[in-house]
Parts: sequence; structure tokens; C-alpha cells
Amino acid sequence: MFVSFFPQPKLFFSSAAIWSLAAILFWFFGGEQLGAVFGLPAAAADAPPIIGIAVLVSKPFLWFYIYFVACVAIFYAFWSWYSPHPWQRWSILMTAVILFFIYFNVQVSVAVNAWYGPFFDYVQGLMSGTGKSTNGEFYTGLADFSWLALVGMNVQVVNAFIVSHWIFRWRTAMNNYFIENWSRLRHIEGASQRIQEDTMRFSQIMEDLGSSFVQSIMTLMAFLPVMIQLQAHISELPIVGAVPQPLVVAALAWCLFGTISVMIAGLKLPGLQFRNQRVEAAYRKELVYGEDHADRAQPATTAELFANVRHNYFRLYFHYIYFNVVRYTYLQADNIFSLLILGPSLVAHKITFGALNQISNAFGKVTGSLQFLLTSWSTIVELQSVHKRLRAFEATLLGEPLPDIDQRYLARQGAEDPA
Repeated sequence: MFVSFFPQPKLFFSSAAIWSLAAILFWFFGGEQLGAVFGLPAAAADAPPIIGIAVLVSKPFLWFYIYFVACVAIFYAFWSWYSPHPWQRWSILMTAVILFFIYFNVQVSVAVNAWYGPFFDYVQGLMSGTGKSTNGEFYTGLADFSWLALVGMNVQVVNAFIVSHWIFRWRTAMNNYFIENWSRLRHIEGASQRIQEDTMRFSQIMEDLGSSFVQSIMTLMAFLPVMIQLQAHISELPIVGAVPQPLVVAALAWCLFGTISVMIAGLKLPGLQFRNQRVEAAYRKELVYGEDHADRAQPATTAELFANVRHNYFRLYFHYIYFNVVRYTYLQADNIFSLLILGPSLVAHKITFGALNQISNAFGKVTGSLQFLLTSWSTIVELQSVHKRLRAFEATLLGEPLPDIDQRYLARQGAEDPA
């Protein structure tokens, strides 16, 4: 699944994680200020925030774009030299492009959150009669949001297109790799299904799950500092009272509670899904044999095999009852949780309308990113099931030293342009 698309996967992913961590730490401990040497200084601490689309082309942002490109170029150059791979343009460069677009859209969300404060305070003034304005000023304020939404939407569309192609390239690499070893795999039960259907399902799930996971991590990194700044409006939490970093504590505790609850409720689901795949494969194989042999797929045999399918599905449906009770109860409670913790500050008149919208939005972004496992658990269960099937499929190839297989595969593929 991985050696076909990524160079030396274990070392590659380890080096990518270490390099990313080093780049992030260097950015926060001097790299951000380094832009001043090139005429792109960081924003002053006392500078008013830039509202609207202009923030995305401000000097601090331009310097980050350059820094990101430099880090990716160094990483790509190293792997191109150390372990060339026929799919390295997609597995490294296009991955970096996707990560950048996801980051860019997260920053659009941060810019929208910054727009909420002054605009809704302005609206509150109009509603209470304490502020004066013209129609032009009102629509200019809306235009700031419209430009952000328009740019964010178009970037998201382009990124979705690129991700779809990236995922299909990964499926193509897996398909080519398995076909190269077809003579050793064709005798395994369901070999054709695993190459055609399981690689397709694996790539589709990774498209949805992978993008969501990366966006959750970047959203958390972007909105935690925003929420820390906004919690100056919050004096205490209900029941608990005054605590340091109240919004952060509330978000972490609430999401930890929800994630642990859903994980416990869904503990049996991956195994049940995997068993479902096995009985489905046995039933499908008998039907396939029946297409070519009159003595196969007889009513008694197919009835017994379908009864196994029925039994497993009904068992799975039963376990999903309590899982869905826990998940949907938590998600419904999550809709009002931010208002619950803001209650004392609202009653004490410490939050304006603009600050309420900013805090609610930022809190929702942070809790939403922390609830990745909770909201994606069903998809994760399906991915685990497909992954188990493909891993069992690949085990046959491990009977021969894998590096030799990989080298022969890469040598054959290297002469072609896989793009």
C-alpha cells in the first residue's frame, strides 16, 4: 500500500515528521522574525489586526509562503537524491501543495473569525441605536466577508480536484505494484477483489479521512492562539468557577470526554466489519464460481452463505445502536456547550455581540478539530477493515525479501513517466 507510492515508507514518514517539527519549531523560535532581513517583517505586537482579504497578502503571510516553499524544496531535493522514486512528484510535491491549500483555507477561517468581532459589534450598535452608519458602510463590511468567502471557496474547489487526482495516482501505484506480483497473488482468496475493489475503497477513504485529519490538526494549531486571546472576556466557568485558561480547559475536557466515550462504545466495530468482509467475500466467490461451473452456487450452498452474511449484518446493526446513542447524544449536547460555558460572562454583561460570535466560532473550530475521532469513527472502522484485508494480502509478498521486490518494481517503473 505504501512502498508503491512513497520511497522507503517507514524512513520517509519518520523523516517527514521530524523535518516538519523542526521547521515549525524554527519558525516560532526565530524563523518568523527572519523575514525582516528580506523586507518582510512580522506584524508588530501592538499593531491592529488586518481585517479582510488583505491579511492573506500581508508581509508576514508572504514570508511564510516563501519559508514553506523553501522547506519543501529542501526535503524534496534530499529524497530525490537519497532514494529516487517514480512517484515522488506526487507523493512529495503534490502532497505539499495539498497541505498548503488546506493551511490557506484554515487561515481564511481565522480571517473570517477576526472579521466577526468588529462587524457584529458594529451591528450591535446599529440595533441598539448607539451607532450611526450609511448603507455604503454596511455593505462594505459585508464585502470584506464576501471576498474571504469567495477566495476560500475557490481554493477549496481547486484543492478537492488536486486531492482526487493525488488519491487516484496512489491507487494506480498500488494497482501496478500488485499486478507486477500477480503470479504470486492470484491463488489468494478474493485476489481480484482486493486489487480492484479494496484498493479503490482504501483510496476513497483516505481521500476523505486524510484531508479531514490534516485540516483538523491545522485548524487546532491556528485557532488555539485565537481562543487564548479571546478568553480574556471569560472570567469563570459554570460549576468549576475561575480556572486558568478557561476556554482551553473546557474545550480539552469536553472533547476528551466525547472521544473516550465514543471509542469505548465503538470498540467492537472494527472486528465486526472485518468479519463482514470475509463472509461477503465467501458469498461473492461462490457466485463467481457459479458463473462458470453448473455444479457451483447451488441454492443450499448460497442460502447458507447468505445466512452468514445476514447474521453478521444483524449483529453489526445491534452494536451500532448503543454506539449511535452515545455519538448523537454527545453531538446534540455539543451544539449548546459553548453557550453553557459562556453563561456567567453573558449574564455579567462582559461579552459584546461581536466577541460572542468570535468566541463561539473559535471554540467550535477547536472542539471540532479535537472531535476528529468522534465524528470520523465509522469511516475509521471501515478503513481498518480494508487495511486488514490488504495487509493480509501483502503478507504473501513478504515471503521474499521485500527490498529485492521493491527494487525490481522500481527499476521497471522508473523508465516510464507515471504522471
